[in-house]
Formats: sequence, C-alpha cells, structure tokens
Amino acid sequence: MLSEQGLISAAMEIVNTFLRPYLTSILFSSSSRPQSPAGAGQSSTSAFIRQQQTERPPSSDTLMMVLRELAGLLEQLGNLPPVIQESLGGGEVLITVACSPAGSGVRGSAVNALCAFVRACPGRMGTIMESLYEGLKRDITTLGTLAMQLSNSSSNTSNLPSLGEVKSRALGHAYSMYGIYTLLATSPKAAEETSTAYTGQEQHISLVNISLHLHLPPISPSVLHTATSLLKSTLDQPLPIARISSEIGWTLVSGLMALGPHFVRPNLSALMVLWRNALPKPTVRDNNSMVGKEEWGFLLGVRGWAVGAMCAFLRWNNNLPGSDSTGSFDRGASKLVVTLDISRRLGTLLSNALGFANLFITAQREEVQDPTSPTGPTTNFFLQADEDGHDLQAYEALLRSHVHVAFALLGFATTTESIQRELITSTTSLFAGNTYTGSVLQVAIAAKEGSFRGLWKVEDGYAYGVNSIDSREGIEGDSVTLAMSGPGTPGATQLMAGQQRDVGEADIEDLLSKPILGSPENDPLSLSSASVTTKPFVDPVPPATAVVNSSIDLFSALVCAQDSNGALKALSGLIDTAKVDKSSSSNMGRRIAVTVNSVWALLLSLRMATSRAGARAGREIFGGAQVGNIISVFLKDAILDPDENLRGAASEALGRLSSLSSSTFLGNQINNLVKEIVNNRDPYARAGCASAFGAIYVYAGGVAAQAYLKTVLNVLMSLANDPHPVVHYWSLHALAHVISASSLSYGPFIPSTMALIFKLYALDTHEPEGGTVAQANASGDLPSYQALCRIVDGVISAIGPELQDSTRTRSKIEDLVYELLRCEDETVGVEAIQCLRQMMMFAPAKMDMADLVTRLKGYLASPRRPLKVASINALYQLVQRDAFLLSKVGGDKLVEILFGMLDEEDSTSIEGVKNIITNWLTQTVTAAPSAWIDLCQRIMARTTASQQSATLPAASSKGAIFQDEESESLGAGLPGGQSDGAAGHSTARWRTQLFAMECLHRICNVISASGRQEHLDLRFAKLHGIAPKGLFVSRIPDLVRIAFSASAAYVTEIRLAGLVVLRDVIAIFAKSPDPDYDDSLLLEQYQAPITAALTPAFSSDSTPEILSSAVQVCAIFVGCGVIKDVTKMGRILKLLTGALDQSKSSGSFSIGDVQQISPNAAVMLRISTLTAWAELLIASPQQDYLKAVIEPYRSTLAMLWIGALRDYASIRGDSEVLQESSSSTIDGLYMNLGKEILLPYYDDAWYRIIKAVAIMMQTRDPHILPAMDGKEGAVGSMPQNEGPTALFFVVFGLVYEALVQASTSSTSSASSQPIIIAALETMENLVRPEYAGDAILDNAVFDEFTSLCYRMAMMENATVHIPLVRTITSLASTQFTRNGKQSSSSSHLQLTHCLRICAYVLRKALPSSSNTSEDQSARIGLFNTSFSALAEIGRAFGAETKEDIRGISITLYSELLKDETSEFDLIGPTLPALRTMLDAPPMTSNGIESFGKLIHGLISCCLQNIEETSNRSGPTVVLKSKNNFMAVVLVLSSLHPNVKLGRALIDQFCYLMTQRMETSTEFALTVAQCAKALIAASLVPTTNAVLKHCAGLLIPCLIKLVSTAAAAVDDQEKLPILAPALDEVLKTFTTFFNGVPETSRQAVLAVLLPTLALLLDPSRSPLSSLHVQAIPIVLTFASASPGPFKEVTDGLDVGAREVLEASVRLAVSGRQQAASSQPSTKRQISLKAF
Repeated sequence: MLSEQGLISAAMEIVNTFLRPYLTSILFSSSSRPQSPAGAGQSSTSAFIRQQQTERPPSSDTLMMVLRELAGLLEQLGNLPPVIQESLGGGEVLITVACSPAGSGVRGSAVNALCAFVRACPGRMGTIMESLYEGLKRDITTLGTLAMQLSNSSSNTSNLPSLGEVKSRALGHAYSMYGIYTLLATSPKAAEETSTAYTGQEQHISLVNISLHLHLPPISPSVLHTATSLLKSTLDQPLPIARISSEIGWTLVSGLMALGPHFVRPNLSALMVLWRNALPKPTVRDNNSMVGKEEWGFLLGVRGWAVGAMCAFLRWNNNLPGSDSTGSFDRGASKLVVTLDISRRLGTLLSNALGFANLFITAQREEVQDPTSPTGPTTNFFLQADEDGHDLQAYEALLRSHVHVAFALLGFATTTESIQRELITSTTSLFAGNTYTGSVLQVAIAAKEGSFRGLWKVEDGYAYGVNSIDSREGIEGDSVTLAMSGPGTPGATQLMAGQQRDVGEADIEDLLSKPILGSPENDPLSLSSASVTTKPFVDPVPPATAVVNSSIDLFSALVCAQDSNGALKALSGLIDTAKVDKSSSSNMGRRIAVTVNSVWALLLSLRMATSRAGARAGREIFGGAQVGNIISVFLKDAILDPDENLRGAASEALGRLSSLSSSTFLGNQINNLVKEIVNNRDPYARAGCASAFGAIYVYAGGVAAQAYLKTVLNVLMSLANDPHPVVHYWSLHALAHVISASSLSYGPFIPSTMALIFKLYALDTHEPEGGTVAQANASGDLPSYQALCRIVDGVISAIGPELQDSTRTRSKIEDLVYELLRCEDETVGVEAIQCLRQMMMFAPAKMDMADLVTRLKGYLASPRRPLKVASINALYQLVQRDAFLLSKVGGDKLVEILFGMLDEEDSTSIEGVKNIITNWLTQTVTAAPSAWIDLCQRIMARTTASQQSATLPAASSKGAIFQDEESESLGAGLPGGQSDGAAGHSTARWRTQLFAMECLHRICNVISASGRQEHLDLRFAKLHGIAPKGLFVSRIPDLVRIAFSASAAYVTEIRLAGLVVLRDVIAIFAKSPDPDYDDSLLLEQYQAPITAALTPAFSSDSTPEILSSAVQVCAIFVGCGVIKDVTKMGRILKLLTGALDQSKSSGSFSIGDVQQISPNAAVMLRISTLTAWAELLIASPQQDYLKAVIEPYRSTLAMLWIGALRDYASIRGDSEVLQESSSSTIDGLYMNLGKEILLPYYDDAWYRIIKAVAIMMQTRDPHILPAMDGKEGAVGSMPQNEGPTALFFVVFGLVYEALVQASTSSTSSASSQPIIIAALETMENLVRPEYAGDAILDNAVFDEFTSLCYRMAMMENATVHIPLVRTITSLASTQFTRNGKQSSSSSHLQLTHCLRICAYVLRKALPSSSNTSEDQSARIGLFNTSFSALAEIGRAFGAETKEDIRGISITLYSELLKDETSEFDLIGPTLPALRTMLDAPPMTSNGIESFGKLIHGLISCCLQNIEETSNRSGPTVVLKSKNNFMAVVLVLSSLHPNVKLGRALIDQFCYLMTQRMETSTEFALTVAQCAKALIAASLVPTTNAVLKHCAGLLIPCLIKLVSTAAAAVDDQEKLPILAPALDEVLKTFTTFFNGVPETSRQAVLAVLLPTLALLLDPSRSPLSSLHVQAIPIVLTFASASPGPFKEVTDGLDVGAREVLEASVRLAVSGRQQAASSQPSTKRQISLKAF
C-alpha cells in the first residue's frame, strides 16, 4: 500500500522514467515528428522535453502499462498537487502521447490517463478542451491539403507531414475529446458505485462531476459543426483521407452524445440524416467481387463508427429507466428524445448495418477457401491486419457487436417480429454455432498430441470462441447473489464461492485463469458490451470475443421480450444448435466453448426473468413445463461437467429456473439430483449436484422446497463425510445455503447439524492439509473450515433469539467459533468473526464484550486485509448497539487507530471505518465534544502530500497573499497555527483531513440539534454551575482556526469543508450572548478571525464552487446580527456588493482576486449571489439594520430576481429558444451548461428568491412592479392596466407548478413546506390587480387555480393552510371590489369558490374533524386568518350576502365553543376573530332585526354549553365554561345600541354567572372579570340598554362575593382562592363609581360603602389583608366625592359608621407618620457601570 506521498512519487517516476524519454525520442525523430497541441515552437511541454537526455524509448506495450498505472495513480490521488500538474504540463504530455504514432493501444491508454487527469483537475478542462479542438482543426486543415494533393497526384509533400503522422495526431485529438466528453455523462451515483479509489466519496465525486460541467468551454456546437462537415466531405476525398475523416467525425459525434438530451434534441434531425447516409440498405453492388481491401475496410469502418455513435446516443439519451426525480420537481417529465418514430427509424438503420455485415460474410466465404486445404491460399486480404492490428474480420465483428449493443439499448417495442427472429437466429449461430475463427492447425495439433489443457488455460486470446462476460455484472433489482460458481471461476463472487480472499490477490489469481484479456485498441469507443458500464478503466476484449459477448447479451434480452411460444422456439433452437455443434465438431475446445456460451445465454436470460423488473413476464416464459424440461435436460450435462465454471453457471441457472417453475418441476429436479448422486460416483458430478441443491434453495426459497428439506439434508450430510475435497467442500457449501434459505424451519435439524459439524471438524480429511497426497492441492483451494463456519452462522440465524436461553447450545457454538478463530488461515477467522456478529445480534448479554473488543482491536493491526474488513464490520455493529461501551473498552486509542487506518487502508475498508467513527461520534459527542474536536484538530494540523510536494517559493508566495493583521491573529503561517517544528513530519492524506472536517460539521449539527443549551451559551452554563472547560462554546477559537486552515488548503474539497464549518459556527453561535458583557454577542470578538478565514476563498486560485460557498457564508455572517453597523462590515459586505454588481452584466464574472471565470461557472455564481441577497432580505424583518444594507440595491435586486425566475422558468419548460431575458444571466449558455447542472442550483435557490420577491410585493416596494413588467430603471407606481404584467405568467407558472408538485403527495414533508409557504406567500401578492390584472379571473386560469386550492385544502396541514387562506383573501378583497366586479354572475360564482375553500379549511380545522397532533399555535392562527377571510369575502360579495356569510362564520365559531375534545385553549386566542365578525352591523331595520336574532342565537348556544357543564368537573369542562362566559361578555360588550335581546336571555346569563360564583370557587375570578367588563361597558353613554340591565343584575352578585370573602377572613384555605376575584370586584367598584355621573354617586356610595365596611376591621393587629385591600378604595371615594361620602356615612348604622371612621383615621394617621419619619437624603454622584 502506497501512502499519498508514495502515490505522488510513483506518478513522478512514471513521468520521468517512461513518458519523458518517449516524448524525447519522438520529438527528435526524423521519421515522426507530431505537432504540439499548443502550436509549433510554443509548447511548454516541448521546452522541458528538449532539456532531457536522449534515452531508449519504451515500447508500445510498456507505454500502455505505465499509462494505465498512471491513470490509476491519478484516480487514487483524486486531487493532484501542483508538482504533478506541472510535470504533466497541464495535460499536454498526455495529449502528446495520445497523438503519437505508437498505435491505437497507446492512444487509448493515454486517453484514459488524460480523463483521469481531467477528473482530478477539473479546472484544467477548459484549457485542455480548447487546446484539443484547436489542434484538431489544424489537423483537419492538413488532411484537406493532403487530400487535394492525393487527388491531383502531386508528389510535392516535402513541407507537409506524412499521412500517418496527421492521422495519429487527429485521432489522438478526437479520441481525447471523446473521452473528456464521456466524463460529463457519468452521474455522481454511478461514479460512486464504480470508483476504484476511495469508493463512497460521494461529496468528492459529485463535486468533480459538477466542476467538469462548470468548466466546459462553449465549443460544443462548433465541435458538432466540425464533425458534420467532416462526414459530409468524405464523398469528395480519397479513400484513405475519407476513412480518417469518418473516424474523426463519428468519434466526435459519439462524445457529444454524452452532453445529454438538452444538446441532442435540437440537433437530432441532422444526426438522423448522418446515420441514414452512413447506414444505407445494402445492395448487390456492395457484393461486387471487385471491391478491394481498402473499400471493404472503409465500408465496414464507417458503419461500425456510425453504429458506435448510435450506441452512445442511445446510452445517454434514451430516457427509459433511471430518470432523476430527487429534486424539487420531477425531472423525468421532460420530452423523450427516442420517440417511437425515432426508435423505428433507428431499428431500420441497424437492420441495414446487420445486413451489410451478413453480405461481407457471404463475400468472404466466396473468396476464402479452407485454410487447412493444401491447395487453398495461405493468405488473403481479408486476413491482413492494418496499422491498428485489425483485419477485415475484426472490423466486421466490431460492426456486428455494435449493432447488437444498439439493439439491446434501443429495446424491442418497435422491432418487428421478423427482425427479432433474425436476431435470435444470428446471435445463436454466433455463440453456439460452428463458426470457429481460431487457428485450425493449432487445434489439429492439440487433438493429435492430446495436449488440450482446458478452456481456461488457452493463451491465444480467443479460447475457441468462449465468452468473457463477468459474472458479477448482474441485473439491476436482483437481490440474490449472482454467482454460484467455484473459487477458481474468473470473476466469480467470492462470497458465494466461499472464498474470503484478499481482493487484490483474488484479482491476480483470476487473471491467471482468464484466457481473454482486454486492451484499449480492441474497441476505441469501448462499447463492445451490451451491459452499460461506467467503470473508469474499460478494457474491451478482442472483436471476435466482443461479438460473442454482445450476441449472448442480445439473445438473453430477446428471449425475455418474446411470448411463451417465441421463447420456446428460441430456446429450442439454441439447445439444438449447441447439441448439433457438439456432436459434429471434432474440436474439443470448441465443444466446451459452445456449452459454456449456451449455459451463459440461458443464465443471463433467467437472471433477467427473475429480476424485479421482469419477474412476472419471466414466469410466463420459463414457467411452462415444456420450456423447463428442455432447459433442465440441457443443464444436467453441464452440472455434471468437471469444469467448475460450467457447474457453477448451470447450478445457478437451474436454481433460477426452479424459482420460476411449478412445485412439481422443483420436486422432479430434486429427485433427479438425488438419483444422480446415488448412481454416479464421479466426485465432480456429485459436487455439481450438491451445488444445484444449494442454488435451488437460494433462488426458489426454503418455503417452496420445504417438503424436500429432510431428503436434501440427508444427501448433503452424507456427501459431507466424503473424503474427497471437491465433494465434501461443495456439499458443505450447499448445506450452508440450504440452512440460510430454510431459516426458522430448520429448527428440528439443528442438533444433527451440530453433531455433524463437530464430527467433520475432528476428521483429518477435512483439515487444510488433510487427505491423500493427490488431493492436497485441491484441499488447499477448497477450505472446508470456511464452509463449516458458514454452516455455524446459518445455525445461529436459525436459532435466533432463543440462543440466549439455550446455554448448552450457545456454549458449544461459542467454543467452536473461538477454536476456529485461532486457525492460522485468516479466511477462516473472517468467517468466525461473522459468526460472532450473529451471536452479538441474538445473545449480546451472554458475551464478553470487553474480550471481543480487545480481539477485534488486535485484528485491526493484522496485515491481512480480509481480517481487517471483518473486524471493522464487527466494530460497526458494536458501535451501533452501544457506542459508550466501545468508548469504555476501546478508549481514545481505538479512535486514533481507526483514524490512522484512514491514512493506510484502501477503498475496501475505508467506508467501514468512516461509518464506525461517524456513529461513534453521533452518539457520544454531546458528552465530550472537546475530545472529538481535539482529535480533528490534530489531524488538520498535519501536512498533506500536496503541501509537502509544493515548492517553498510557491508556499511563501501563497502565504504572502493572506498576510494581514487578521490572518496573523490566527497564526496563519502554517495550518493550525503551528510552527515549522510542530508540523514538520506528521502527515495525513487529504481525504483523511476532509473526513475530519466532515466530522466537525457533524459535531456542529448534532450539538445544535441536541438541545443542550450549556454547549451554546456560556452565560447559561455559568448560571447553572457548569464548568466552561470542555463545552462546545469554549472551542470557538479552535473551530475558526481550523476553518481558516482548511480554507487555505490546496485541496478544493477541504476548502469547501472549511467554509461549511465556518458557516456552522456563525449559524450556531450567532445568538449566543457574551458571558462578560451584557447586550453583546459572543461572536463580536471573533469578527477579525472570521473575516480572515473567509479571505482565502476569494484568492486567485479559488474554484467556482468555493466562491459560491464563500458568498453564501458572507451573506450568513452579514445577516446574523453580529455586526449591525453597516460601516463596520468591511470587506465582507464589499464582496457581496461587488458580486451583485457583477451579476448585472451578462459578460465575464469576477469577484475578489478571481478574474477569469468560465461562462458556465458565472451562471452558477450569479445564482448563488442572488440567493445570498435574497436571504438578507428575508432576514431583514427580524434584523432592522439589514434594511440599510439592502436599500441602495433594491432596484437592481428586483430586476435580477425576476430575471432569474424567468430564466428558471425557461429551463424548467425545457425551452429550445430562449426569449429576451431581463437578467441576461444565461443567454446562450444553456446549450453548454445543460439542464442537469443548472436545475440543482435553481431548485435550491428559487424558493428563496421567490420569498424575497413576495416580501417586496408585500411591502409595496416601488421597484418590484417595474421589474415584473420588464421595465428596467422605472421606479414608482405604473399606470394600472387591465392586463397582467409582462412576467406575471412566468412567476405564476413557477409558483403554480411548485404547489401542484407539493399537492400530489399525501402530506408535505418538512423539507418541502418552506417551498410551499414561499410559493403561497408569493401567490398572495401575485393575484392582486397591479400584477395579475384580469388574467387571474379568466375562467380557465381561475378554474385551475381553485382546483389546486381545493386539493391543498384537503391534503395539507394548518401551517400551509394559513398562507393558502391569505391568498384566497387577497384575491377576493382586491379583484372583486374594483370596477363593479361584484355585479357579474361569473364573479359571484368565483367568489363562491373562494368562500367554499375558506369554509372547508375552517371546518377541517375544528377539533371535531382535525388531527389533534397538529401544532396548536398553527391552528389558532388558522382560525383567526380564516374568520377574517370570511369577513373579507363577505365584504366582496356586498351587503346582501354579507349577513349570510356572517351567519356562517358565527355558526362555525359556535361549533368551536361546543368542543370538549381539545385540551388546549382555542377560544381565548381567537376571541378577536369573534369581535371581527360582530363589527359593522347592518344599518337597515330588517338587517338589525336579523342581526339581533343571530346574536340571540349565539348567546343561547353559549348558555346551553354552560348549562351542559353543570355538575361536572375537570379541566376541559372548566375551560369550556370559562370560554363561553367570555364569549357572551364579548358579544354583549360590543353590542350595537339598536340591537334588541330578550330579557329572559339576559336574566338567564346573569343567573348562571351568579350561580357559578356561589357554587364554585374555580369560576369566581372569571365571573368577576366578566362582570367588570360588562359593568364598564354599561357606563358608555351610547351603550345598549341590555348592558345596563346586566349591570343591575350583577352588582348584587359582586356584593355577595365581598360578603363571602369577609366571612372567610380567618379561613386560610378559602381566602387565598377568593383573593384574586375580590381584587377584581374592588376594581369593578372603583370603575363603577368613577363612571357614574356626580348626581348619582351618593346612591352608588350608599350601596358600596356598607359593602366595603364588611372588609374593614381596624381593631386587628396586624391588619387583615381584606382591610388592606379595601381601605385605599374607601379613601379614594372620600377624596373624589367628599360631600356624598359624608352624607352616606352619616346615614349608616352606628357599628358600620364607627368601623369606617376608625379605619379612615388610622389610615390617614399612618400616612402622616410615614411622611414625617422619612429622612432627607443627601444628593450623591452615582457612577455608571461600564
């Protein structure tokens, strides 16, 4: 394993040792002097090549190997340091090698290496593509000149390079462009699944994929034009030039297809013309015997390249499966490129190509005689190879394989039955017929001498025509492991075969048994397999093998597309062809190859049939008895074959066939296998039958084969005792599968199985070195102990949780597992660890976890990779179960070991280690955040190999860029602020540092979501006595320092991660107060470090992704409120404003020190900038200072935001012709950047922009209306038009589509709700007349709009209903109240829809019909909003209907008053809505009368609700009664003077109040408050007489409450309960006294003074609380009206008068004493605390 520095050194060694000498040799060679891609005499590559000494150049084979190795090193590095980029000349070295005359193999390897270089350095892509295109255009010009000279038979070519040199250069440029274009088609998911270096780096791979698109130069239309011109010019060129031009043109077209449907669709008609011209229907003239080698080569080549381009087109533009729908909108809804018509036309062209290939075969047979004939010619031009190593047969095979691939990708929906039958026949003859194209003489010699060593030992690269399909390439959706073959099978799945070998070792061993090896020169387009692959290294097999592979793939697809009769004919034909060839051919190798190919064809067909996509059709095809019988008979011979590969494939095929067939067929197969085992003593036959048993149970299932379980077990257990290693290994292997498939039904056989395991473990024949000497090698290759471990694993699974109760069985299993764990063979240890994992799952309490963790910790240091991986998996299971246990046992040392493995291990274990650390961190970080931060900080303090490889001047210059006072405060000299000595020798891979940054990001997320306030607030921690040390908030300086260190790194991903951590710090601690200074925030002291950490993001070497993220962080920092003075925001605000100014222009985009940004990246940066400013505007209502930040740019922002929405709408609509854009942000870049890259940015940003637009509309911003009308610079109100604004339908369409997409789901998810709310808020303002005009009232538009509102009303929750109702309210209150809109019948109908929607929402929100789990605050807001909406709709209807709607509202509110199901108070917060309903009563006499009846009914309902709660108790009952009392009081207090109510109703209400006050102390306070409100309302001069009547009835009630309190003066339990109510009564008395006129005060005092005298008792010492409450009121009365007070006092009885006088004297004397005893204070100077 190489370290990162080792990878860099190895790459440099390859460049210096191999590539430079080769380039030196070709540069100074007189025979071949390729022109530099950068121009003659100007290439930097030539400069350093000339400085090298002349050495012997490497051979082509050597170059291919070193280029492949270089590509692998670049893939593993992932991010190239500057030293490698410079050594490769920015990619020019690889381009020069690709253009060298070393052959197509070197060219293909160089293109692979160049693609790896571009993937590792996306920023170089633009320069490389432009350089390649310029070089290609020069080569095309040179070709044109050579063509003219060849046509004129001129010999004056001394100043021109040779045709071979020009061909090498042109093809090198073309294939390089093709390779780079194909990188753009690799999705992040596909790249993640197939990456060979650090798989699972989803963030890195996704970032690379986006970066490639962002750096794509806008040359694609020009490239297509060049390719089209080249293909059209071939008619006028000499044959050699025409062939070169055709290959170049079709290669460019193939690459352009990777740009996807957005590029291909507009050019599809031109492409169809090109394909039609290149693939005409074959004629008799094509079979002319006078056609020579060059003509045949040209015709075959052109067709092969054209069909190859068609394959690329179908691969990347046929949107059948896999359309992405993960965004906010469904992206699979775009128009199809491959329509039925296009599919039909392409099928016809492919048939023409296949017909031409058949024509060539006919001509070849007529020309070529049998090579073994003594009289036949020994050579002919059909077999003569060209400079690429291909003869005409190879080109014909390539053409045919491309046709097969194209048919498989196209599908068979439009393919006629005749063509399908022809394809089945032709493909069957190719892989199963007598079409051997190898050396017949070699076959004859081998047959005569008996030297045939087997099919997999052949070394001729053809192997008798056997296929080379990898068994690991399964069918998507197949959940069962695909390979059932043995450990020696090339490409077999090692888990199923029982081998836990090291992946590298297994690949090497498998390579030794592969008879056919691939190479780039075999198929430059790498499309020789029907299975679409995205592997970074594709080595196509030779054409003769490629056509066999493609024919098998096409045959399997065709069989699954037939009906039952067609499939029966196809399968019968295959088996008959294979049997005939086997019986008639004397070629043993060919017979075996035909059998293998036929079995593979059946297996692939069955795989497709048993996949989830084709299971139903597969059962119809293969489930018939006739089909099953003919296939099973054919597979029987293969199962008994000595070849392990054949046995494995046939066993799997039989198992899948059994799963599709009937139970009768399954039983017959099991019985036949049992008979064969009994009758056939051959060990290989028995092994094959045992494998078939396992396959049947794996694919058919244990339930289907349950009836035969005992029979199968008896047979397998008997075979397991066989001393032959082949027999007992495969029987044990099958037994493990049977146990796993049987699961719980295997319980009765567990004791016998355990006895068998112990018996076999004790046998010498089953030991690794056991058995006879002749069987020793076989025993080593077939480890029985591994199979025993898998059987134990299956037994544990079958026992399940009962394992913890069965002590005896558990102890036996545990002893055996630990015994196997001590085996020297580490592969046995891997299986034993898997058994321990099962035991941890079912009996964790019975295991010694400390010992287990110690063992696993020791295995992590093992040099054997499988053992490490197994230990990692076990630790992951442990950490998922209990991370604190792992922390207790493993300690910090284990975490450090795991982090150390990230620097050492490869992709097979790296993800497991990351998962362990991530889960461990998530569970324990809240308990010890500092420990995890310290660990990440130590890792970030190390240097990477990129930093070590950078030269000192470069480092010093880079550091000089950031040397300011802010960076010096962070210690920016080195990462982490360390000195040279501290960071001298400690290194880490950049991916390890990236993971450490991801851990910091996760730490921030977990702690912020944990609710642990002490981690975020030091003041809170000190208040609760928590030590600040170790808290997350105490590590802010370290987090900022780490973020700065990361933002100044060489690796783009680490810089982005640093910005993410910085954003987390700002977002989490933005509201944290400073513990030492009040009214200050904690982050105020970190302004300078945060600014310094952001500075490197705007340096000259920043990428667009970094700039975009930095702009977002700047906006977050500005909007968080840490700095509220605009003049102190400094460079951060300057960067934001500068980016906004750049967004106004459609040209180049520059920000910070970055001056040259590609047009595609400029689009992304504009979107990010507009999103950042939208976030500021959204935050401005909460942060007032932001208004001053935004104010100077409101006009610009309005235009840019509306323009961005218009651009988004154009892309969403998949427009091919863009209209004039108000923002001019994308212009013509849409064709280059592509929908799949633009849409994610817009999907993430558009709802923030639309929310900002909604805020501007809501605040009546004067700039938004001109922006909506597309008039830049116009400010203020514009003349009102009946029609909508120019961009109304653009914004309306976006908002409407977002709401439609959201309403298709049952409920809104948390992630989609912000989008829905933002869309509804925009719609609320958009429907107003100044924006919509009359357009929204158009019947079609209004119907669609209301249908959407109905759907949302039914499906969404209260949070979404609030803005929905506001939108309806805005529509009704603005559109229908102008210009007499109320009068028309259509308007009345439309208003009715608005009323229905609001009423439905309100009805749904009622407790009787709503979900009580909803947010209650949202429900309360919905009630208030909905009742207000009904009032607005009533006004819009007019006076006639308004009262009806008022009645509806009050009826719905009365339903709310009846509720007893909700525990929350829904009435109190919604009483203002009731008051709104009662406002503005009608003025007519009839209206007043109706209104009075409505009020009478509402009060009656409330009184009925109160009476229903009589004699009941409970919080819900009390709440209901109180709410109804308050509702009646609200109704009466707001009653119009002319409204009349029945006296009996009022008397009943007052009676209930008096009753509740007397009988229940719970209602005393509520009744007192209600009485106070009514009495106060009765004092208004214009009040209704009803209130005065109420006051007269309630005063006695209040007097009685006073008397009750006076009687309870000594009751310490009752008095505290009555005290609040008494206080309200006394306040009521004061209010009543102050409200009556002076003439009536004597009468009032005559009632109140005797009542207050009940509370006075001046003789008490100390005075009672009642006396203290009452005497101030008495003094107030006396001072306010002394005359009436004296007269009333004189009229009191003697006792009351004496108490009153004594109390007054006591109170007055007490005040005088208090005033006289107060000393005079000396004035002093008070100091303020700073």
